[in-house]
Amino acid sequence: MTQPTTTRRVPGPQPQLAELLETALTLAATGVPVLPLRAGKTPFGNCHRCADNACGGRPNMKSAGPCRCPGVCHAWAAATTDPAVLTSPAWTAGWQRAAAIAYHPGGAGLTVVDLDDAAAIAWARETLPATRAVETTRGEHWIYRGTMTSHNAVRPGVDIKSTMAYARHLGPGTGTMAALPDAVRALAVKEPSPARPVPQAVTVPARSGSGECPHRSPAFLQRGIAMAEERIAAASSAVHATVFRTFLAVLSTHGRCGCLSDAHITRLFTAAQAKGETARHCTDAWTNARTTLGL
Repeated sequence: MTQPTTTRRVPGPQPQLAELLETALTLAATGVPVLPLRAGKTPFGNCHRCADNACGGRPNMKSAGPCRCPGVCHAWAAATTDPAVLTSPAWTAGWQRAAAIAYHPGGAGLTVVDLDDAAAIAWARETLPATRAVETTRGEHWIYRGTMTSHNAVRPGVDIKSTMAYARHLGPGTGTMAALPDAVRALAVKEPSPARPVPQAVTVPARSGSGECPHRSPAFLQRGIAMAEERIAAASSAVHATVFRTFLAVLSTHGRCGCLSDAHITRLFTAAQAKGETARHCTDAWTNARTTLGL
């Protein structure tokens, strides 16, 4: 994200449009995919052609790629380095309404450790190697060379933004950019913060006797969990309803025999969270499904 010594001048009667677009083109020229942000640090919504990510910008799928629509949509998947797209009429309309610039760190080969407050910054200074730092409204972005999967709330006040995520561009920052350290990668596999815990396993009562599973074999349960994960992952709309119906189906089959383990329930919650559900949504859907079935 090194700023070039020369910038491209963009003609136009609106100073904010010219300034934002000039900065965007400068970043794009260094290989940083960019997109405009509305006030409130939110990207522009999907256009009618791309409803439900129909054009290919699927943030929860491994095959996700840049949005091919000329409009400004899909957040990180819409970010581009193509000056022809950035200056197209559709994108110019977005820049005219934009309040800031965002970029896709993973698309630039970068990872941003978003430190949201003074306590998080103090922790980073004691724990992580120094790297390029950019001041934010309440904290700092520490930027490393290298990519990883993005994760929110890996510890109090700390998010990781890399692949399938966007970060606000707030200037070049200070310091020399370091390689992504194992200490940052390890944050994604450590115990999460109390603010966003791993879903706790729900204890379900046995049908009768010892609680042994009356079904044909353990493989029957494994196939059921795998099918439930696939059903949630395939949801392109009405994710909340899909998650509830899937939890209901699993519990209706296995909720009374005592065969659901912590690992099975965590797999279901993880699949739901990969589609954007929060831990609270997962817990509520699970509780509502149990209540519906009288468990």
